[in-house]
Amino acid sequence: MNTPIFQTQCPSCGKQHTYSIDNPNRPFCSERCQLIDLGRWANEEYTISASSNRTDDLDSPTD
Repeated sequence: MNTPIFQTQCPSCGKQHTYSIDNPNRPFCSERCQLIDLGRWANEEYTISASSNRTDDLDSPTD
């Protein structure tokens, strides 16, 4: 089975590269870019917004 090969941009450096299942670092172009992205997550540079309509707080003790 032939899988389609296409060009994409690395989410870390923006470099164009071939997106392939042979690349263990996909969607990144290299291991370096993958580790840079991991470091950004570890430094909390990325955030995921939470729903603001939630009434219960999971960190508060229950009665």
